[in-house]
Amino acid sequence: MIRFIDEHKDQFGVEAICRVLRPAVRGFITARGYRAAKTRAPSAWSLKDELLVPEIARLHGENYGVYGVRKMHALMRHVRAGRSAGTRPLGSWGSPACRA
Repeated sequence: MIRFIDEHKDQFGVEAICRVLRPAVRGFITARGYRAAKTRAPSAWSLKDELLVPEIARLHGENYGVYGVRKMHALMRHVRAGRSAGTRPLGSWGSPACRA
């Protein structure tokens, strides 16, 4: 949702977007929460994901982009990461096989 707000904030404004989305998406984000998220330091997960993405992309490409979460996790046994570490990057690429 942060990315969506970033793409549309020049056209509509942060407050207006948050006001419209709040009833549609329960517990969504307020304008204040958006600004806090933008200034917050990266989380440990996002830092680890940045390190894992090249390896996941290589393995995914070597297997013709058809491996889902379970097979990717099995391929990544040598990397100290949980099953969800392979899910998050696959989901960000829009892979249809990324159900956790």
